[in-house]
Amino acid sequence: MKLERLEAALGHGVGRPELLRQALTHRSFGSPHNERLEFLGDSVLNCVIAGTLFNSFAALKEGELSRLRASLVRQETLVDIARDLALGDFLQLGEGELKSGGARRPSILADALEALFGAIYVDAGFDAARKVIERLYQSAMTRIDPNDAGKDPKTSLQEILQGRHLPLPRYALLATRGEAHAQEFDIECAIPELGIRTTGSGGSRRIAEQQAAQRAMAEIKS
Repeated sequence: MKLERLEAALGHGVGRPELLRQALTHRSFGSPHNERLEFLGDSVLNCVIAGTLFNSFAALKEGELSRLRASLVRQETLVDIARDLALGDFLQLGEGELKSGGARRPSILADALEALFGAIYVDAGFDAARKVIERLYQSAMTRIDPNDAGKDPKTSLQEILQGRHLPLPRYALLATRGEAHAQEFDIECAIPELGIRTTGSGGSRRIAEQQAAQRAMAEIKS
């Protein structure tokens, strides 16, 4: 793997390459894999996002901050960032996962990104991990509407359409992939009146619908 390209995208050079390789190794490939680093990275991410929201939105209450944090650390947001990094190109997957499209699977991409945050924390400390997370989340943070207070995308999209006196969006299942214990769902969100059709993917129909709704809102606002 040519990890220099990934390090450039992260804005951080990892001093211990074995940590970077471990963060990108799915358990289907072998050991050491990235599950322990994912556990650590999840905590680091939550702490960084909580601190950023606390410092950025002094008027918001605890519940509102919690909802905003949840919207930023959920799988959909992680997957969008992972895809921007082309993270799937760097993953080490077992043969079965490769054949079933594991490099594109949202749960694997989200877990690997959290593992990267964990690896950077172990390699260079909290401040280095914070800087990487803040850089990668810069775009998502600028899109936050404090008046929205972290409403989920489906609710926010519904309110936008109701405010325009338009029918509610229509969600349809496009495909289901993977084994029963690790299925991935593809969902379409259609708003024919605005000529909008977006898709989302996730480990549950709800997650996929939320991602599709988020992308529909982005099109409405663009």
